[in-house]
Amino acid sequence: MLATLNPAGMDIERYRELGIDEGFAAKQRAVLDAFTRMGIAPTCTCTPYLCGNLPRLGEHLAWSESSAVCFANSVLGARSNREGGPSALAAALTGRTPEYGLHLEAGRCPEVAVELEAELDDESDFGALGALVGERIGPRRPLLRLRDASAGRAGIDALKSLAASLATYGGTAIFALEGVTPERFAAPAERLVLGADELAAARARLDSPAASVDFVSLGCPHLSLDELRRIVALLAGKRVVLETWLHLARPLKTVADGLGWSAALEASGARLACDTCMVVAPIRGRFRGLATSSAKAAYYARAKHGLPVLLRSLEECVRLALGEARP
Repeated sequence: MLATLNPAGMDIERYRELGIDEGFAAKQRAVLDAFTRMGIAPTCTCTPYLCGNLPRLGEHLAWSESSAVCFANSVLGARSNREGGPSALAAALTGRTPEYGLHLEAGRCPEVAVELEAELDDESDFGALGALVGERIGPRRPLLRLRDASAGRAGIDALKSLAASLATYGGTAIFALEGVTPERFAAPAERLVLGADELAAARARLDSPAASVDFVSLGCPHLSLDELRRIVALLAGKRVVLETWLHLARPLKTVADGLGWSAALEASGARLACDTCMVVAPIRGRFRGLATSSAKAAYYARAKHGLPVLLRSLEECVRLALGEARP
């Protein structure tokens, strides 16, 4: 049995560079030390499936991080209810979790067939789709049908964005994407058709009017190596003019260190922020506005930190960070 840990509120090693005070850091270390003494690996990531904790099809879990639960159920075909912190901890300590809900076949079947008559071009579009579907159907389980071109763009990073957004805006812990995700289900009787105008309106609702951006945050959920590779290429030989945080799991930073990517990114002025992200870090009052590629981050930036937000593609966010694009 493998038990891993959600993100902390700071980069464990370099929190001072991110403006985290010593009092907060001491409390975070105490929490992490307690988990470590219980035998839980302090991975501090919302993407454990990218760094060693990769469940198998049909494997039973007790995860609590909402985007990871939705990804595990939907993309990997593992089985986990959306646990709270205490119940997930109890399962880690005992190796047992109650057999109900998404652990059972009947609890996994889609309830609404959602057909999208619009194209999805990048991860932020998949996030906007998750927000739209979540707003329309709430926690019910969707069977998503996309156009062939959009389905062909549904790689790991797009699905990671979709899972995070659906869990945030609708509270669901599972979706099926026809022809992409591993489990096959009968089509539900209820059908919802969404068009390009509805998707564009949902995306527009994720933006704040006249946002004044001084902070770019990428990696909610944590960046994959492929996303990091794209950022390295975009920043090569350039310097950012906005505060820019790149969030990733520490094991992936070790890989990035070996590839020379970490040094290249830091030479650009971007900050590699492991173990944490802007959702859980104490950043309220520090910035005027946020640019992000994550619909989940857009939600929490407003709800938790009071920040106006611009939702853009990863590439557009990097251009904003460089001063090569205007909000």
